[in-house]
Amino acid sequence: MDSGYPAWAARWRVPLGFAFGIAYVVFCQPALWPLVSGGAVALLGLLLRAYAAGCLDKNRSLAMSGPYARTRNPLYLGSFVMGAGFAIAGNSRAVGLAFLGLFFLVYWPVMRREEKFLRQQFGETYERYARAVPFFLPTGRRGPVVGEPFRWELYRKNREYQAAFGSFVGIVFLALKMLLC
Repeated sequence: MDSGYPAWAARWRVPLGFAFGIAYVVFCQPALWPLVSGGAVALLGLLLRAYAAGCLDKNRSLAMSGPYARTRNPLYLGSFVMGAGFAIAGNSRAVGLAFLGLFFLVYWPVMRREEKFLRQQFGETYERYARAVPFFLPTGRRGPVVGEPFRWELYRKNREYQAAFGSFVGIVFLALKMLLC
């Protein structure tokens, strides 16, 4: 799929994410209030991801309901909010800046590649949707609400429980690091 965006971004997002995770573990310096406030922000991102995953029937239909009526990329927006929350909870400016760099260097091109795929897959339906709904940050306007309502079956099928489990482990790790260091 040649979209004009770096193909390496799609291939390297997981390995770079793991490398960032290791750096995060080493350099984070959790403290009570950053942990509490960052955890709350991360929870909001997790809830957005959960809602989006429960409305997404991948490769079968174009998701336009739920959070997809406000942003074309609610899963990535949820990941961004979660990452920002964990950056706050980690209490390290360097970690926060690294997260921003990683997100925009790797995930932004991946979103563009996926957008090209959806344009090819869904044609004029996607074009109308893209004109009505912002790419990333929601605005006051709302697109068509067509498609799947939230279903737990889709949440499980999309394995979004893994993000919930990972977030729980991350918060527990930060709390333990705070208490033991």
